[in-house]
Amino acid sequence: MSKVIALFSSARRNGNTGALIDTVAKLSKMTIINLDELNIAPFDYEYKNKEDDFLPLIEKVLMHQYIIFASPVYWYAVTPKMKAFIDRISDLLLLPELLDTGRQLRGKTAYIVSTSESKALSPIFSETFETTFTYLGIKYGGALHIDCSTGFDPQKNQQKIISFSNHLANPLT
Repeated sequence: MSKVIALFSSARRNGNTGALIDTVAKLSKMTIINLDELNIAPFDYEYKNKEDDFLPLIEKVLMHQYIIFASPVYWYAVTPKMKAFIDRISDLLLLPELLDTGRQLRGKTAYIVSTSESKALSPIFSETFETTFTYLGIKYGGALHIDCSTGFDPQKNQQKIISFSNHLANPLT
């Protein structure tokens, strides 16, 4: 099994972010999980959602050292399914039987892969991830953001993609 898992979500699987994570995956050995194909219910204080796909997914995530969160930037935020996944991490912090599972996230390294119609990654978008990673004891490995205001062009962004993929293959974190 690869050391890298990518948690991907987008309204279009074959859109810009999908094309970007697929391009990175060709250069780096990784597992891609499409969150939009899973049943991940929103966070629920009564934990009525225990039978959905969240816990089996977390078990898969924990088998990897490096976690990529891949989402387009929608109004400075992640997709709804990515947000639901992140919110559900609260289960690992609040349910006594899942505390040990949640602690296994400590020491992992996480990355952001995103696309938008802006040259720079929105600080609001990245800070949300970075703050969450810090709180969970996850190291922040960096981000790959591509401006897709004229569509995704792998040739135009080849250097950034290769550099990011090389880092995944040989991380210094």
